[in-house]
Amino acid sequence: MKGFITAIRTLTVIPFPGDESDDFSEALPWFSAVGFIIGMVLFLFSALWNVLPFDKWTWGCAAVIAVLSIWLTRGLHTDGLADWADSLGGFGRERRLAIMKDSSSGAFGVIAIVLVILLKVIAFERILSSGTFYFVIAVPVISRCMLVELQSTMPYARSEEGMAGVFIKNAKEHHRAIAHVSAVVFSFVLGLAGPVLYLSAFAVTMIMKGMFRRQFNGITGDLLGATNEIIEVVLLMMIAIPGAVLV
Repeated sequence: MKGFITAIRTLTVIPFPGDESDDFSEALPWFSAVGFIIGMVLFLFSALWNVLPFDKWTWGCAAVIAVLSIWLTRGLHTDGLADWADSLGGFGRERRLAIMKDSSSGAFGVIAIVLVILLKVIAFERILSSGTFYFVIAVPVISRCMLVELQSTMPYARSEEGMAGVFIKNAKEHHRAIAHVSAVVFSFVLGLAGPVLYLSAFAVTMIMKGMFRRQFNGITGDLLGATNEIIEVVLLMMIAIPGAVLV
């Protein structure tokens, strides 16, 4: 359970009681489970919103859910996306790493955040309107699983130890296997759409992995955050586009 406590405290703002593991890599098998908790919180909020004694306001609900998803994760992944987007202006590996370490956000970072939030709100509204929001529970499950994929198969890109480095250092193959099995099992609960979402996320992850190898020769916390946000947007749009036909 110490690994679970480490995972939930790292990935969310939930003040879960107990002692964390001394080996941070023990949290990796629990990433998919924490993703399920995040997805359930978003789903339960949407359900509570629907029982309010007012006319349906899906755009309002979609906007609040987008904000809730950022707050629930402390903006950890959104910040990583912004840092990675800013680094695209750098011309060399060390320069890109230095840009990502800078706490200030540049134009590329701001644009990336605005676009991701906008796309999420649009997707959430469409999903709420079509009555398929329960599919959204799978999105953070799958996206967090893919973070384990990157952490267990790529080296840490920085010479100094950072937040992601303590997870990557002792990451093992069985950590990766547990995360993937958990995500796949949950995906099948959703019918055919679930495995399609999982395989799509895996394909995006492989593309991002190749890009990160070329740009940084490894992975960092910011790159993990960027991957998470991109995967979530892709999966949410995949759920949104067919609408009620997905049921």
